Amino acid sequence: MSFVIPTAEAMRDFGVRLAGLLRPGDLLVLSGDLGAGKTTLTQGIGDGLKVRGPITSPTFVIARVHPSLCGGPPLVHADAYRLGGFAELDDLDLDASVEESVTVVEWGEGLAEGLADARLEIHISRADLESDERLVHLRGSGDRWADMGGFR
Repeated sequence: MSFVIPTAEAMRDFGVRLAGLLRPGDLLVLSGDLGAGKTTLTQGIGDGLKVRGPITSPTFVIARVHPSLCGGPPLVHADAYRLGGFAELDDLDLDASVEESVTVVEWGEGLAEGLADARLEIHISRADLESDERLVHLRGSGDRWADMGGFR
């Protein structure tokens, strides 16, 4: 499933919409070039989940937990960009909290898939270098996302 997202604000709105379908145990694996909009999407997801923020790129701290402000699941936001492989991702013990949290792993392609049998893979790319427009491709894996969780 693919979407054209025209602006950064629309990317945040897309994240809010997506958050409406998320539940504890959901894993989202984000990929795309630097500046594609992975953190912007995650900010929208955080807004939709109503978690404590601000949500910023966790590149240097690797992972942050954003507790819910309304009794929902916490958001675990991780960045695998600086990790050398699955062993380093495993050292973060994300699997210890994945069942009760919504977990978003930026730069997780090829690393984070082992955290859960079901996951939503999200690839973000620029439509072109002259535009703010982004192309967002969603691919579900596992029973949870067999029908994309009802997302349209």
